[in-house]
Amino acid sequence: MPGKRIMLDVLRGEPVFPPPIWMMRQAGRYLPEYRETRKRAGSFLDLCYDPDLAVEVTLQPIERFGFDASILFSDILVVPNALGRDVRFEEGRGPMLTPISASEIAGLTGDLFHVNLEPVYETVRRLRAKLPDETTLIGFCGAPWTVATYMI
Repeated sequence: MPGKRIMLDVLRGEPVFPPPIWMMRQAGRYLPEYRETRKRAGSFLDLCYDPDLAVEVTLQPIERFGFDASILFSDILVVPNALGRDVRFEEGRGPMLTPISASEIAGLTGDLFHVNLEPVYETVRRLRAKLPDETTLIGFCGAPWTVATYMI
């Protein structure tokens, strides 16, 4: 018998019909409500680091389409940003980072990493409380190679 979260049932190998539906990049420019929220945020990173706005954006496609899974609104580049690197999203160019030198790599510490990511953790906590019981929350991360290529 399928459980409440059919996405998790599928991941356990249980047969489910109909299959769960979710989309990569669920929240985004195709949604007028996202574009409005994005304007209020200021910068893209401000949107990622503001739990109120990140929760709002994460929930927008769920409220509009009723997907079976919700994808956390964030970005893989919060990782280098949390490590103290300057990350900018430039209009028409995308993400920009100042290349990191070998000496800067040696000086990287995780001292403030979790402190800097606390707004993202808070977004996850709030989403778990706000998402419908039957909706699975999907998180993501950048592979070390991918994140390193942005940093180097």
